[in-house]
Amino acid sequence: MASSIRVHHYGGAEQLRWEQTPMPQPGRGEVLIRQTAVGLNYIDVYHRTGFYPVPELPFTPGIEAAGVVEAVGEGVELYAPGDRVAYCKGAPGAYAQFRVIGQENVIKLPDHIQDAQAAAVLLKGQTAHMLLRRTFPVGPGMTVLIQAAAGGVGVLLCQWAKALGATVIGTVGSEEKAKFASENGCGYPILYTKENVKERVREITGGTGCNVVYDSVGAATFDGSINSLVPFGLLVSFGQSSGPVPPVDVKQLMDKGSLFLTRPTLLHYKRQYEEYVTGAAELFELIKQGRIKVHVGQSYYLSDAASAHRDLEARNTHGSTVLFVDAENR
Repeated sequence: MASSIRVHHYGGAEQLRWEQTPMPQPGRGEVLIRQTAVGLNYIDVYHRTGFYPVPELPFTPGIEAAGVVEAVGEGVELYAPGDRVAYCKGAPGAYAQFRVIGQENVIKLPDHIQDAQAAAVLLKGQTAHMLLRRTFPVGPGMTVLIQAAAGGVGVLLCQWAKALGATVIGTVGSEEKAKFASENGCGYPILYTKENVKERVREITGGTGCNVVYDSVGAATFDGSINSLVPFGLLVSFGQSSGPVPPVDVKQLMDKGSLFLTRPTLLHYKRQYEEYVTGAAELFELIKQGRIKVHVGQSYYLSDAASAHRDLEARNTHGSTVLFVDAENR
């Protein structure tokens, strides 16, 4: 037997239960991973609450983890037992001691990336790669606004955008988070609890605005985001931690400067294995160069995932959160 977190009913963090489950066995094209570290992401909350329904209950949440390949199924050619690997694709199921997953969802870890680093950064890093390299290719001379700049994805976006030569503006909720964002590539942190975001952006940019806004917050920030763009600018809405954005009158895109609006997802951008591997390789190389630092702001045992979810929803976290499978790995 093994153990995993199971959700029997949609609802609050109390629905995350640590239970014994059968030991999984790899089928054709699959690998069995003994997991050491699991990444916490806001999509896990959406699955737990039913905002993003899963095919059936009960289920094990989580889509990101790192560990060691224990066994492989028939037809597996990319990996072998003993390989250190991580993943951030596929169906939920990461909150577990052992996980079976298709080999095309797995990435081999280089020696300079620790398991906890991979669990903390792979999904967020693939998201940052999608946003900065594919959704809107950021480069020198551009100005970007990052909502929630001190969050797990936000702090990666700040560092990566700066590495690409952009001027980085970011919103944060406290002085502590402003300092954290500033130390990680955000040239102009805006404390949204005290400052008007769209007015401050116009002040910073000399009245022109930003080429692109990356917004993972949703309802609470949409107005500030759309009013912070230059004509022909792009608003990238990629999350809704404050709730979904209400229906949009597309006429305002015209009124505010022939703006563009998109809602990207990794499911589409990373569906090809080659794109998945390329994104990870660029991320790992920037970490190796020291241009991106992996910040594990807090950690929990996997069996205490409920506490981690409560802190995440209360915005009491900064950087990334890692759930360690057992004391040996922490």
